[in-house]
Amino acid sequence: MGDLVTPGPEGGTASPVPRSADVARLAGVSRKTVSRVLNDEPYVSEEARRRVLAAAEELGYRLNHAARALASGRTRSLGVVALGTAGYGTASLLVHIEQAVRDAGYALRVINTPDGDPEGIVGALESLLEQGVDGVIVSEPVVRGEVPLRVDVPVLFLGAPPSFAASRTLTVSVGAQELARAATEHLLDLGHETVHHLAGPRKWYATKDRIEGWRAALAARGAHEPPLLNGDWSAASGYEAGRALASDSSVTAVFAAGDEMAIGLVHALREAGRRVPEDISVVGFDGNPVFAYVTPPLTTVRQPFEAAAREGVKLLVHAVEQPGAELSQPDAPPVELVVRGSTAPPPPHRGRPKLRTT
Repeated sequence: MGDLVTPGPEGGTASPVPRSADVARLAGVSRKTVSRVLNDEPYVSEEARRRVLAAAEELGYRLNHAARALASGRTRSLGVVALGTAGYGTASLLVHIEQAVRDAGYALRVINTPDGDPEGIVGALESLLEQGVDGVIVSEPVVRGEVPLRVDVPVLFLGAPPSFAASRTLTVSVGAQELARAATEHLLDLGHETVHHLAGPRKWYATKDRIEGWRAALAARGAHEPPLLNGDWSAASGYEAGRALASDSSVTAVFAAGDEMAIGLVHALREAGRRVPEDISVVGFDGNPVFAYVTPPLTTVRQPFEAAAREGVKLLVHAVEQPGAELSQPDAPPVELVVRGSTAPPPPHRGRPKLRTT
């Protein structure tokens, strides 16, 4: 039987579908070398790798992942358990996970959970395992208690500690504590005597991490720790917190655990006659680019969603494809403080007292 041909644009025939043998012939290497290069295996010279990739691109050759799955016993798919929310942070992380998984040559299956309860997570995991995924990514920031399930594939936990047993568990941090500490230190560096904190919902891992970073920064400077306020990540909850803080003349700086809460807080402060940043400075958290265009533009710390997703997926794929290999932990993500117009030194009469000189 001859090669498969398909109709061309003018009613003729298109070129046969390229095969690995065609790539090998054009590159001047063996089919085994082509297989090694396209499967990203070692023991191939850089020159041979370059020729194979160039030939594959020229011919429009695509690796047959279905055939690889049959040969390896793997489906070349990864599953994600994610909180069912369209919030900026959760959605951004999922977008970058999808890109990293696709770049690794895997398919992605996503199951959303409604509210982080163990039963919902068990159901999501069981659904993914029934689909035969090779590994699981847990991008679930809320878990109430331990999940009563053991998973027989590698599991990557992003930004949260392991909450159930697996054949191999991996963790990649998004550096929330360090980011929260940087946000607080920025305000202290401007001369504010202390920093109030508008935290997220208490059941979230992210809330705990950001509180710890805020507290560490205050303790390191010997600053007083004000009472916590809690929101629910929404601008509305930030607005309510802003109304409460506006009546306290001692407040000069606030670190909000989410950009949307920060925007609601700023609106309430200004509505109450407290100027931002002249009277009160505000820092957010996440790095939503939209809030560069509000008044005043929001100072924030940017979460490293792309780096965390890329490094995490790389680790997970390595664990899937080389189960016995030792894995090195990725470097800590960078801390990126984006300073804009919502922060400034405190009013002169409330700043940190200046040292007298003789």
